[in-house]
Amino acid sequence: MNLVMFGPPGSGKGTYASRLFAILKLPHISTGDLIRQEIKERSETGKQIEAYTRRGELVPDDIVVGLLKRRISQPDCATGYILDGFPRTIPQAEALEKITEIKVVINLDVPDEVMIERLSTRLTCKNCGAIYNSKFLKPKAEGVCDSCGGQLYTRDDDKPEVIKERLNTYRRQTQPLIDYYKRKGLIENVRNTEAAVPPERIVNQILSIIETRK
Repeated sequence: MNLVMFGPPGSGKGTYASRLFAILKLPHISTGDLIRQEIKERSETGKQIEAYTRRGELVPDDIVVGLLKRRISQPDCATGYILDGFPRTIPQAEALEKITEIKVVINLDVPDEVMIERLSTRLTCKNCGAIYNSKFLKPKAEGVCDSCGGQLYTRDDDKPEVIKERLNTYRRQTQPLIDYYKRKGLIENVRNTEAAVPPERIVNQILSIIETRK
């Protein structure tokens, strides 16, 4: 089962994807992570990417699609995967269709006030990137990641004034893509209006959708 997860910043994509991985054993693939890994490894592709980012330019779609194609060809993706952060434009969606078949697109529908509340109290592990929340999803030990023991911190872009602009940008960029997948009959909306909703409740909704799409 190949699926895409859409959702504004703070909608819970990473939290739900990590739980889906534990249940379904489907890898959670972020193109942002793939790009950062290439840069970290100083590969030839990573050097190209770094040159674009130094110039303040977007990484070309063909490079991103190439990284993604290589990733989904790995053995752990044989039964499917969860894409997060890709596609972001219709040309990217069209390029994606040439290398794989998407079965369902989960669109997390969350009001702005809920996402602002979540993001402004979000904590991220500096080491492994695991996500917690100082109000709704606390680590076992304050300031320490349960998974790896890394230090938890608040990202600069998780401040309320920055969050509002991020949400506006997301909607401008993503709405045409949501309409695109609606026309293909692939969109499934998952509505959540509570900041403190247990992640398992939303995960169970997504699992039910996946079951009907098999």
